Amino acid sequence: MSQPYRSLTRTLLTTTALVLVAAFAGGCSAIDRLKNIGEQPKLSAIENPTAQPGYKPVQMPMPTPQPATYNPNSLWRNGSRAFFKDQRAQQVGDILTVTVNITDTAQFANETQLNRTGNINEDVNNFFGKGKVLGTAVPGTTLNADGTTANDGKGSINRQETLQTHIAAVVTQVLPNGNLVVEGKQEIRVNFEMRELIVAGVVRPEDIQSDNTIDSTKIAQARIAYGGKGQLTDLQQPRYGQQVFDVLLPF
Repeated sequence: MSQPYRSLTRTLLTTTALVLVAAFAGGCSAIDRLKNIGEQPKLSAIENPTAQPGYKPVQMPMPTPQPATYNPNSLWRNGSRAFFKDQRAQQVGDILTVTVNITDTAQFANETQLNRTGNINEDVNNFFGKGKVLGTAVPGTTLNADGTTANDGKGSINRQETLQTHIAAVVTQVLPNGNLVVEGKQEIRVNFEMRELIVAGVVRPEDIQSDNTIDSTKIAQARIAYGGKGQLTDLQQPRYGQQVFDVLLPF
């Protein structure tokens, strides 16, 4: 068997295996979709985020612990927004409201032009003092090379994203330096389409407003996801077979 034939056979076997794997994965998803024909997307149960598979506690760089200082004969507590009691979230299980306010605009325009021209021309009139070599006249020009390179590349990006909403989050962890790890999930179902909003990250207690709200721009390591599932989302996605061939086909 020739080498090109073996290579073609190997490529066909690999492609067939990938298609079968994708078909099997897509078949499982297709079975789930068949079960839900005519049904509304089901809302997930309210569960403990720390008990979910794959949950990992957040570890961040911590400063050196400092001894606590107290002000004698003082009723005021540092960082407090109220005289009698601080109503802001401060321990595991507390709830605070996250104001998701994303307004991103990006515009880029780049252009690169490259032009280069090269010319080499060498003349040889005598070869070791002889005008002829082996009875053949030495040509006047023995080397002549020309080269030209031209490149023109252009690129532009014009992107604008806006998302404004509110979501309640739960404190899942208190870091040693007092920062809070929060996580919130919201599901909204309208007819046969369900929208999901997920917010997670690390916040400082000092950034929480007196009304127990915090802006999403003040969340460190923020993870904000907004998407959905249902009939509309399903129709907007290409079929699994098409996705596989889009990855495999080189043209």
